Amino acid sequence: MPAPHRIDTQHHILPPRYVTEVGPEAIGRTLVSGQTPDWTPEHSLAAMDRHGIATAVVSVSAPGFPVPDPAALCRYCNDYAAEMVARYPGRFGSFASLPLPDVDASLSEISRALDQLGADGICLLTSYDGRYLGDPLFAPIMDELERREAMVYVHPNEAPGSFLGGLPPASLEFPFDTTRAIANLLFTGTLLRTRSVKYIFSHAGGAVPFLAERLARLERRPDLKQHAPDGVLSELRRLHFDVALSAGELTLGALLRFTTPDRVLFASDFPHAPEPAMAGSVDGLAKAGLAPPDLALIERGNALRLMPRLR
Repeated sequence: MPAPHRIDTQHHILPPRYVTEVGPEAIGRTLVSGQTPDWTPEHSLAAMDRHGIATAVVSVSAPGFPVPDPAALCRYCNDYAAEMVARYPGRFGSFASLPLPDVDASLSEISRALDQLGADGICLLTSYDGRYLGDPLFAPIMDELERREAMVYVHPNEAPGSFLGGLPPASLEFPFDTTRAIANLLFTGTLLRTRSVKYIFSHAGGAVPFLAERLARLERRPDLKQHAPDGVLSELRRLHFDVALSAGELTLGALLRFTTPDRVLFASDFPHAPEPAMAGSVDGLAKAGLAPPDLALIERGNALRLMPRLR
């Protein structure tokens, strides 16, 4: 069997105190299964070994920190991830969370996570209390991430009032919230202002590959064109996208027609998506007809370029 080589850039953790404080119901309701996964670091390692994953960059998924003291719970989760990285050398990296919409606490946590804990980047949710990342409230956060030329992984959230009854948010609302977040970042000028930030967006960018040309029509408006002086498509193609739940023929095909393999990263969404989804990401890429160098970029090379510490 070949040595594990893949780097998984969307791999979630469920620390015990996090599950207790947020609540299994609040976590599980967002997922297709409707249940919070039973998870430990050892569960991740076993699944990774079965599917050729050398390293997983871990993060906390939606719903984030809807608790009375989000800053304390966020610090606990970031400490938990840092301890995993230290306990299993080479097997884990981490995207540290922030207790947004508390801007001051989040600025403090950026410094702590990147300078003290050694996190590989920052995990942002697409929206917080209905505010998207280009909102003026978050400008100090985005400016600090730009100053640091940070690696920023963006995971979808469920926007207030968007829930379509009977369907879990992971099926529809998450991809649409990613689409809204990208459009918001673009047309508020935030992407232009944060050109040094290295962004990864989940799940093939939601509906962006399908809607990119439609978004480009907005260049006809001078007030919007100013935020994409090189063109909307050019600005969108600066971004990176993962293939979690998106390595099937239709979705991956659309993504690779929209962007190039050097902007695509392997991801599994484990354990929020069960192990068969991890296998699906591996299998989908293997069957996509990619040239071997392009497959190597997606499975490992692009992650190493963005996060050299993972070597």
